[in-house]
Amino acid sequence: MNTVLVTGATGSLGRAVVITLCAKGLKVKAAARNLAKAAFPAGVEAVKFDYQDPGTFEAALRDVEGLFLLAPPLEPDAPAKLNPVIDKAKATGVKHIVFISAFGVDAVEQAPLRRIERHLMASDINYTILRPNFFMENFSTGFLAPMVKQGGIYLAAGDGKTSFISVTDIAEAVASAFQKGLFGKEYNLTGPEGLDHTTAAGILSKATGKTVTYHPLAEEAMLKGMRDNGLPESAVQYAGVLYGAVRAGYAAAVTEDAEIVTGRKPMTFDAFARQSAAAWA
Repeated sequence: MNTVLVTGATGSLGRAVVITLCAKGLKVKAAARNLAKAAFPAGVEAVKFDYQDPGTFEAALRDVEGLFLLAPPLEPDAPAKLNPVIDKAKATGVKHIVFISAFGVDAVEQAPLRRIERHLMASDINYTILRPNFFMENFSTGFLAPMVKQGGIYLAAGDGKTSFISVTDIAEAVASAFQKGLFGKEYNLTGPEGLDHTTAAGILSKATGKTVTYHPLAEEAMLKGMRDNGLPESAVQYAGVLYGAVRAGYAAAVTEDAEIVTGRKPMTFDAFARQSAAAWA
């Protein structure tokens, strides 16, 4: 594998993938919609790429052998945006696509990410599908970070457990998929334990030295808060489905796939919280 194009390179997972691939000696092209605001490690080629502008696809994919494909978050129209990228990747000679799907979508054929999986499987391109559970980094750099800093986590997650996984472990799995040529494989990536949000809040309290409390919300209250914060209605509804799955217990399962792919045990939530304590100072 010579050159890998990383989509979503300015996000939490995309940045981790760029850093990990570079550390392993791979040549990286990092995709960004706004190059003026994009900052990447030395040696990384920044390229303009926008899912909503197919005219940017060909240049970004030029001389690329591997494609790391990541959908925009909470995007119900993801198939309309990503499937054309898969088609263009095939036309330009990409040899291997590693696609980040989501934990559990293989059980719901109409799910947007599952429809992308199916398109990729039928493309005749070598593929690896990784289905990670909720990111630990949602608490440190994502949408939950401001809540944690203020001492409260407000979600309609009920008492459902989630086997949170760190983006660093997902990035290691991505690198392993490219380096080992894990073609035609599907992996469900989780952390080593399932935690409810009350337990997660307790771990965060210990790491930060201040009390963090989980406040379970009714679904409609959570969705109203998202609307009030300017989230598009389609994304609000998507989030409702995700947390409905958490409440139903579908996010609780723990797999060994992360260790199988990377050869190392994934990070615990406790270790993540201790490493990330500065984020909540």
